[in-house]
Amino acid sequence: MKKYRNIIFYVLTIAFFSCVMYWFFVEGKTLEIGEKIAPNVSTGTTMWENFTDSFLGNLHHPLALLLAQIVTIIIVAKFFGWICVKLKQPSVIGEMIAGIVLGPSLVGLYFPEFSAFMFPKESLPNLQFLSQIGLILFMYIVGMELDLSVLRKKAHDAVVISHASIIFPFALGVGLSYFIYNEFAPDGIQFSSFALFIAIAMSITAFPVLARIVQERNLHKTKIGTVVITCAAADDITAWCILAAVIAVVKAGSFSGSIFVIIMAIVYVFLMIRIVKPFLTRIAESQKGKGFINKSLVAVFFLILIISSYLTEVIGIHALFGAFMAGAIMPENVKFRNLFIEKVEDVALVLLLPLFFVFTGLRTQIGLLNDPYLWKIGGLIILTAVIGKFVGSALTAKFLKMNWKDSLTIGALMNTRGLTELIVLNIGYDLGVLGPELFAMLVIMALFTTFMTGPSLDIINYFFKGKKSSLEEEDNANDEKYKVLLSFETPQSGSTLLKLADNFTHKMNGNKSVTAMNIAPLDELHAFDIEDYEKELFEDVIDTSRELKLEVTTLFKASTDIENDLINITNKGNYDLLLIMLGKSIYEGTLLGKLLGFTTKIINPSKLLNTVTGKSYIFNNSPFDDFTLSILDKTNTPVGIMVDKNFESADKIFIPIFDLNDFYLVEYAKRLINNNDSQVIILDAAGQIRKNTEIRELIRNIEHIAPNHITLYNEKTIEKDFLQSQDLMLISSRSWKNLIDSKSLWLSDIPSTLIVSNP
Repeated sequence: MKKYRNIIFYVLTIAFFSCVMYWFFVEGKTLEIGEKIAPNVSTGTTMWENFTDSFLGNLHHPLALLLAQIVTIIIVAKFFGWICVKLKQPSVIGEMIAGIVLGPSLVGLYFPEFSAFMFPKESLPNLQFLSQIGLILFMYIVGMELDLSVLRKKAHDAVVISHASIIFPFALGVGLSYFIYNEFAPDGIQFSSFALFIAIAMSITAFPVLARIVQERNLHKTKIGTVVITCAAADDITAWCILAAVIAVVKAGSFSGSIFVIIMAIVYVFLMIRIVKPFLTRIAESQKGKGFINKSLVAVFFLILIISSYLTEVIGIHALFGAFMAGAIMPENVKFRNLFIEKVEDVALVLLLPLFFVFTGLRTQIGLLNDPYLWKIGGLIILTAVIGKFVGSALTAKFLKMNWKDSLTIGALMNTRGLTELIVLNIGYDLGVLGPELFAMLVIMALFTTFMTGPSLDIINYFFKGKKSSLEEEDNANDEKYKVLLSFETPQSGSTLLKLADNFTHKMNGNKSVTAMNIAPLDELHAFDIEDYEKELFEDVIDTSRELKLEVTTLFKASTDIENDLINITNKGNYDLLLIMLGKSIYEGTLLGKLLGFTTKIINPSKLLNTVTGKSYIFNNSPFDDFTLSILDKTNTPVGIMVDKNFESADKIFIPIFDLNDFYLVEYAKRLINNNDSQVIILDAAGQIRKNTEIRELIRNIEHIAPNHITLYNEKTIEKDFLQSQDLMLISSRSWKNLIDSKSLWLSDIPSTLIVSNP
């Protein structure tokens, strides 16, 4: 009944108000009497003609045209970016090429009708201003990504290399300007303005592109990668300051005329550092412990960005410098910077930045270079850029006593220009300092020097294959140390594994390296919480290291693939031993599970690596979970899997030898004896040790070095009290599997156990 009542009410309401509106329309016609009403333009035309006229008008509407341009640009940019990724080049190169392709150099040349329809001249101002917004957001990100603390810690050599990599090409650029000024400088442009812009174009390094290349080639965790990133950061700061001064000079027409602009710029920088930065820092501190920043504070940060960009534009040093400065003074709290980078990055890099590439491409007329002489000049510009940046950086690094491999690597990376170069060139074009022909040559130079970075690094690595980095001397020294990596999940397990690592290395003094690592699932963390989470997680480990007087390196990583990250870090770190806690057992809820005394759960059948033959076997009831099995299968490092039953110290060690292939365990026993004065009992469970002269001799050698610290048992049975009196049992992964398969009664009485698997 209720349903029908609602339907009746709905129909009556619609009908009543429709009649009311109809009455108003009819009566409203009488109001037109005496008014000059324009005739209907559609009179005499068909309905289809009306539709097509309206549709074509909508197509050419500025907003519709801008949206169509954005769709086209993003599709083409991503396509060429994908091709470059497949060619092992940064995707930004593909996006730069996409801009050239959509411009008059290709599409405009071969498909002029499409180009005129999609990119008419009257639409370009809208595209330009939107791309400028993208650049402002991009420079904000660049400023935030600069780690000023790294600059402060590693500034010495990096600043020397960075400034040398600026002054060398800068001087060559001024020299080049002297020879090309008469032919390529636009009318009315002074030599000083022209020379300064050519010089700065020669001197730029693209910090964002370089950082991406360093990361893609796994150099970011190496010393050479750290030095290059620091060089590029110092280069970026210096180059943008120089560019601001150059813009001031160009706009003023002379250096003397730019003095007031430069003074205002200095005052602006002072206010940003001394007043605005502390203000933003206080805002960050007020949000400490919260998992979010409210929208009002987000608005404050974006207002700072816009006001900073506005001020630098009004002063006369370009809005992009203000955006860069606003990013650089962001609170040095990593979670704050990450939060804002996440908010801005997708819109800036995916949506708006490709517009800038295409706008640059629309300005680039390669067809103007229609004379071999012009291509020779273009080649001279590329040669000058490469010699100045590549050679200048490499020779400076060599002067600082780096080897040739490191020096050339630094030179190749610092020669990367990419997007930053295009920004500088567009500023020069807008100021009228660069003509169309020279602009096209410099764009080609930017593409060429960026594209050559990857192949240059490959060639350097090929010719210096096997040559170690001179910057890795400390790491090489660490390679001679006994390096232990412990990977933990909870603070308690981290503390336990650290105690075990200390037992293995206690007396080694400076010949040891212990790293405590936690890899957390990224999807369970908020960028805002990562720093506090890391501090809390490592608190017990740090306290334990102080109690043990053990120097420990902490390593934290938020990951989307914990398993592969752990395997990669272990394999690349050349560790001597990886310590982890045993994963979940298969006997949850059973009597055996309760007797084992550690957390359990049922898992699917899986494979276990046979440590002797290297073969894999499938067991219906694996003694390890899938995660642990993958670690055993894929790491090149010996793995110790800890079963913790309130472990404190490995003073009494029990090692059952069920097979001669398990005898590698004695080496670990020897290390515990030497570093912890452990008492070791070896059980010859299969009766094979006494038959092997070589093994008996090895045990006697240990006895000779450490009398009364190692004992060989031949008993076939072990009492419960004996097992429970031990502090630690060492057992091979293969023997552990046999104990689990046979459901040995040992499992109810074992002490803390280290299951050791050798690769």
